[in-house]
Amino acid sequence: MTLVHNRVRRRLVLACIAFAGAAISTSVLAAEPRLDPAAAPVRTFYDALLDCMKRAKELGIQGRYDTLAPVIRASFDLAAMTRIAVGPSWTSIPPDQQKALMENFARMTIATYANRFDGYSGERFDVDPTAEVRNADRIVRTKLVPTDGEPVTLNYLMRGSGESWKIIDVYLSGTISELATRRAEFGAILKSGGPKALIDSLRQRGNKLLEPSS
Repeated sequence: MTLVHNRVRRRLVLACIAFAGAAISTSVLAAEPRLDPAAAPVRTFYDALLDCMKRAKELGIQGRYDTLAPVIRASFDLAAMTRIAVGPSWTSIPPDQQKALMENFARMTIATYANRFDGYSGERFDVDPTAEVRNADRIVRTKLVPTDGEPVTLNYLMRGSGESWKIIDVYLSGTISELATRRAEFGAILKSGGPKALIDSLRQRGNKLLEPSS
């Protein structure tokens, strides 16, 4: 009888310990801020980018491109970014050239990340789990934190519907719109050489970024 009693008592103790552990885990999770749906694509992109940086030498430039391409295509609205960067003249460009512009803009964008993030020295990416509502869009605030030196602020303009969000612009140093800079560059090329010149320029930039010696 004593043996049975001891077994029952032991089970009750273990059950209490398990319940207490679950309660502690729940309270810790409850204390962590919930990740805003608009911030989730940025976090996913950063996780892939950090992994790519850690394996940079092993992957090489083409390997980094191939690794990042599906994540960037899923996280960024590259078609919308192309239209915004080209500006008002987009509607006057023939559909076949619009397609070529989007393809080469996407390739250049992916190649830029593959080229720039070519190593790892202990950096981390911090993502604010909350997001600032800006009309129908949202701003996600992040920082690239090096092991030494000042953090770099990178904010993302997100656009979407419901739970689905994608990046449509990046604000360097928190305020400098990447697409505004692109629009100024693209506008000058379009004015001097038209859509074909811009397509050629984007293709050449992508090729240059993907050169093994870059």
